[in-house]
Formats: sequence, structure tokens, C-alpha cells
Amino acid sequence: MTGLMFLLRRALRPPWMQLLLLYVLVLAVLLPLIGQGKRHSYYFRASAHLAGQTEQALADSLERAEEAESYFREAADGGEEGEDGEKPHMAVVIVTTVRSQGAEYRYYLQVAAALHRLLRRCPWCRHYRLMGCNVHPRPAEHWQAEGAASRLVPVVRRFADGGAGQPQPESEPFEKEKADYLFCLSRGLALQPRYVLVLEDDALPSPDLFPVLRDVLERRLAARDPLYVKLYHPERLQGFLHPEPARIVEWAGLGALGGGLLFYLHRRLTGGWASSLSSPRAFCALAALCMLAAEGYGRVYLLEARRASPQLYAMSPASHCCTPAMAFTARGAARALRYLRARRCRPGFAKDSALYEALRDEGDTAYVVEPNLVSHIGLYSTLRGVIGQPSL
Repeated sequence: MTGLMFLLRRALRPPWMQLLLLYVLVLAVLLPLIGQGKRHSYYFRASAHLAGQTEQALADSLERAEEAESYFREAADGGEEGEDGEKPHMAVVIVTTVRSQGAEYRYYLQVAAALHRLLRRCPWCRHYRLMGCNVHPRPAEHWQAEGAASRLVPVVRRFADGGAGQPQPESEPFEKEKADYLFCLSRGLALQPRYVLVLEDDALPSPDLFPVLRDVLERRLAARDPLYVKLYHPERLQGFLHPEPARIVEWAGLGALGGGLLFYLHRRLTGGWASSLSSPRAFCALAALCMLAAEGYGRVYLLEARRASPQLYAMSPASHCCTPAMAFTARGAARALRYLRARRCRPGFAKDSALYEALRDEGDTAYVVEPNLVSHIGLYSTLRGVIGQPSL
């Protein structure tokens, strides 16, 4: 045993061997252990964890649906909530329709109940107005929106039930989706609020949605006039290696910070290989290790540390996809209506693509907040009908 230890120490005497060992321990031992259950990590073991995580997410969704239905049933027994008649500071609009698949999860009720609870607990949200926007061609069939929940969350309808001369749904599904969105955004804007928040009916809000929105809209963007602020970006697209320049800068900064810290600690504590290698080489090697570890583990999980305070949430220029939750200033909402009306949607060019095209063509600005302020809980797409993995 003594001879083996002597050989091991001798083998590890060269600084590059110690560095190689550190890389192996971090990238091939530590991260596989802690990342195997993280769905958006490079180390995620789908065969071992995906089925169980999906089953748990769906069970949680059903439980939230039951709680939401009970919440509205019990709250509605106390009568309808009145409105104070003043112009709302923010209009919160939920775009909703009947889903042919996954109806048992009652997404609208989940989202509406979560928003209603958050607004009740929010001390400065007295003048926030919550409303549902029913865009189903036969609105009475949408029992989630038109039932007990409507006593607490008033509903506007895009279509009327029956009757001649009523507007008909667009034949192109992607154009109808855009027209639905335009209708709901315009109805929120008609209340003459300062801000409009539009959510799709499978965008479950995080508990700190309104504190973060208040900080973003009323402090950070108070002197700006963005077209919109995105509150959700798919987790699978939030890695460092996607083509957003701000993330590359963030990644390099994280590597520099982590590499510098490791270099300093090793030099102070051991005086070992970090001091025997030239400082630039040692620093670069450690910075590269930190960058590889961060990307491998998953940027989306590192972002969770920012939830400690609304002021820590990151903001960067908005990218292409997607629109589950969007916040607008009143002027931004008016511009978005104008831009979208001038564009026709089709397969491969949905409303998020139309908005992003308008953003570039008009030279406007838009932002995305990270980490996400909503979770996408939808199992089925109302347009594409494909099964998706709900956010965990």
C-alpha cells in the first residue's frame, strides 16, 4: 500500500496531471452524480428518470386542478367580487379555449386560481384587473371559463353562441391563434391600464410573478418603452451555447469568476500546481473547467439562484420563441396590435415569429426575464396536437 501511494504521488507530481485529475473528478464523477436527475442537464439519464418525472408532473397537475376547482367552487359560494370602477394599473388577461386533449388537467382553472390567489395576497395589486378571454368558437362549451370561476374571474368572449351575422373563426389555425391573441390583448388595453399582462391558459405563474414584474416594469424599464417583455423562454433553449451574445458574455464572466476563485484558493491553501504553472495558463485552465461544468450541469438550474430577490432577475434582449406569458406597456401593446395586424400567420410562421419579425423590421426593443416567471404545464399543443413534456 505504501508503494502504491508513493507511485500515485509521483504520478500526480506534474502539474498537468493534477489538472487532468481535477477535470476528471468534476466532469466525470461529481457532475454525473448531481446532474443525472436534472432534465435540462447534459448528464440527465432519461432512461432512469424521465418516465417517473413525467408521471409525477402529471399527478401534480391533476392535484392542482382539483384544488383549483374546489377553490372557485367554495369562493363562488360567497358571491361575486365587485370592481372598484377605477382604471386598472395592470390588466391581467388569460387567453383560453377548449382543449380536445388533456382536458382532465383543467389548465385554465389552475392558472386562473393561481393568479387570483397571488393578486389577493399582493398588497399593492388592488388596482390589478384579472379577466379570462374565451376564444372558443362555441364559448358556452368552455365550462372551466364560463362556470363557477367566472364569478371571480370575469370572462370576455370573442365569439357569440349562435345567431346570424356573427364573425366566423379563421380557417387557418395559426391565423386564428394570432387573431385570438389580438382580440384578448385589445380587450385588456380597452380597460386603459398602464400595463397589460397576457398569459396563455397553460402558463402557471411563479409565486413571485408580481413583485418581479413590478421591479422590471416600474424601475428597470421606467424610462424605456419596449414592445414587450417575455416572461418565459423554453428551458431547453436557455443554455450558454445558444446564439444570444449576452449569454456568451455571461458564460465567460462566470468562467473568469470561478477560475479566479479556484486559482486563488488553491494557491493560498496549498501552494501547489497553480503556483508552479504560469498564472495565465493555470487561470485559463480553471476558467475553462468552470465554463464546462456550468454548461454541463445546466444554465437553467444556475439561474434559480436569482429567485432570491426580484432585483436579481436577469434581463436580456428577447429572442424568437415563445409567447406563453408577455407583459406590455400600454404603448407597447398598441404597437404590437398594429404590427400583428399587418402580418398573416401560417404554418412555420406563428404569432411569436410575427412579433419577432416586427421587432426587427420596426427597430423596436423587447426583453426576456430570467429565470422564467411561469411554468409551461401544457401536455398537448392546441395547434400541433403533439405530446409535450410539462415543465417540472
